[in-house]
Amino acid sequence: MRVKIFVCMAIIWVLTAAAPYVLAQSWECISRENVDIYSTFITSEAGETIYAGTKNKVIKSQDRGESWRQVLNVGGSLGSINLITKGSDDLVYAATGKGLFCSVNQGKNWRRIFKGRNYLENNCNVVLIHNGTTYLGTSKGIFISKDNGRSWDKKLGEFDDSSIISISPDKKLKNCIYVASTRGVFKTLDSGLNWHKIFTGKIDETNSSEEVVENLENKSYSYIKYMAVDDNYAGILYLASSTGIYKSEDAGQSWQKIPEHGLLDKNFSFLIVSADSLLYAATKTGVYEFRDERWYELSFGLTAVDIRSLALDAQNNLYVCCEKGLFRTKFKLETQENSSNNFEMFSKDAPDIEDVQKAAIKYGEVEPEKILLWRKQAAAKALLPKLSASVNRDTGDIWHWESGSSTKAFDDALMKGNDAVGWDVSVSWDLSELIWNSDQTSIDSRSKLLVELRGDIIDEVTKIYFERIRVKMELNSLQIEDRKRRFDKELKLKELTAMLDGYTGGYFSKGSKKNKS
Repeated sequence: MRVKIFVCMAIIWVLTAAAPYVLAQSWECISRENVDIYSTFITSEAGETIYAGTKNKVIKSQDRGESWRQVLNVGGSLGSINLITKGSDDLVYAATGKGLFCSVNQGKNWRRIFKGRNYLENNCNVVLIHNGTTYLGTSKGIFISKDNGRSWDKKLGEFDDSSIISISPDKKLKNCIYVASTRGVFKTLDSGLNWHKIFTGKIDETNSSEEVVENLENKSYSYIKYMAVDDNYAGILYLASSTGIYKSEDAGQSWQKIPEHGLLDKNFSFLIVSADSLLYAATKTGVYEFRDERWYELSFGLTAVDIRSLALDAQNNLYVCCEKGLFRTKFKLETQENSSNNFEMFSKDAPDIEDVQKAAIKYGEVEPEKILLWRKQAAAKALLPKLSASVNRDTGDIWHWESGSSTKAFDDALMKGNDAVGWDVSVSWDLSELIWNSDQTSIDSRSKLLVELRGDIIDEVTKIYFERIRVKMELNSLQIEDRKRRFDKELKLKELTAMLDGYTGGYFSKGSKKNKS
């Protein structure tokens, strides 16, 4: 029964959840002739006012991207606009490779309010304005200002010379701020007076830690890539690393790795959490949404090869900053009318899921019949007698000869006789075992383990089976020109097929070839 329910849920998941994200999206380039976009910020509720940062200038649109004008030119090869954000009232901040710039009149005029002592301190990666305090993250430490940027104090400590990757407040925890750097993630509960580490520079699968030691000055070499906080719940934050994404639900005290189903590349570089707590992530070439314990790729039709950052507006439109410009899309949950036909089309060359599950159970030797056979054999054990046999050998037989003559040999003498050999066979039954057999206790424990193992195999095979169908649907939706993504999808399809063959001893591919013929 459990297997049937799981299969039904998986089919519904493929038909109603996967299809909208594959086929109901389109991307629009709204930056016009402006390319090489690094960051963007949407200030108005309707998404009309948009700021975007290119390699060395800030541009602004007040008509949802129909037209743009330049509002700040930093200039030089190190003048990239790393982040744009808004303060109170009409304040706008631009964190650049040449310091921190601020505008008090919505971008009309700018002035530099921070300049570092060297090019690393001068490279401002991120800025946060929280409760009247400005937190500035550079490539060589974090600086704090209590007077709107007129004076700055460098925060000394364990991460004073590391590259700051992101700074995020926890809006549900008073005075709580998280800082992600190349040396780890740190938390303060007193607005920056004291900090303690909640995530080390590098962790393995068992959550043991080891500091990153190579090229700490450049965040591109860091194990930690980005961090995002869910503003709807206290203590929930996400961390992107070079091996995947981790989630904490207790303000960084413990971390769990997020499942990787649906991913082609797990080397994420940017994270953002929507107003309804959906997690979006970007790799170098793809954009994904995490929903229902799996990842959905959203970047079909987006032929970017260098995605830098993501943004969301109040209308839940998603923005992508990349080398080709600023792209925008809006996703709608639409179920296709021919979804059942699509499912049949993409699954017709594969064996039925029930047959694949049976093959996996048989190959793994976890059939339920095995337990029934054990129980029958244990019950029949009482009908079989216990057979015992013994052999006795008597070597102490002595003969005494006496004939009354004194001239005959061996007269009046003791002589050893022949060995006496005896044997016996006994048969016994313990009829109490017909009512209760002590072996049943061992069978019960083994049965529990076998059921758990069988359930794990069924769950994994079912997930892989329907994941394979979804990848085929995604592959079919790709344009022929998108060779890189097609190659990745084809490689993923072969990987899933190989995994199913591994679980079934090659049955899946054999069954697929049979269906094709």
